[in-house]
Amino acid sequence: MEMLWKCGTVVVTSMMELWAAIPLGFALQLPPLIIGICSAIGAIASAGIVIFLGGSLRSWLIQRIEKKGKKQGRMARIWEKYGVIGLGLASPLLTGAPLGAAIGISLGAPTGKLMWWMTIGILIWSVILTVAVAFGLLQFLTP
Repeated sequence: MEMLWKCGTVVVTSMMELWAAIPLGFALQLPPLIIGICSAIGAIASAGIVIFLGGSLRSWLIQRIEKKGKKQGRMARIWEKYGVIGLGLASPLLTGAPLGAAIGISLGAPTGKLMWWMTIGILIWSVILTVAVAFGLLQFLTP
């Protein structure tokens, strides 16, 4: 039961921020494989919620962007240069999955393609960050 609570905590945290969930999983003393899986599940779930239930969010974001004028951020530049693939691979690391998904929706990305590339980006960054933290901790734990 304790393992379920720990995994749930990592999933919920990764729904908000992947960067925070992985160190939290190590702090809760979960195995690295479980941390990577739970953090990926949470981030994918949050991206999916935003992508598939974000119609009104898209309208709000478009109005907000139009008010700001032509000023573009980093994700808009990535979108222009690399499209859905670049956005999906970069946003889990740069902005977090939910915000990256919202940006993709606001830029008019097709939902299926955006979800596919967001999932791939989340899986890649979950593995990279989990391995990096695990090896970083090994440096401190070995004599």
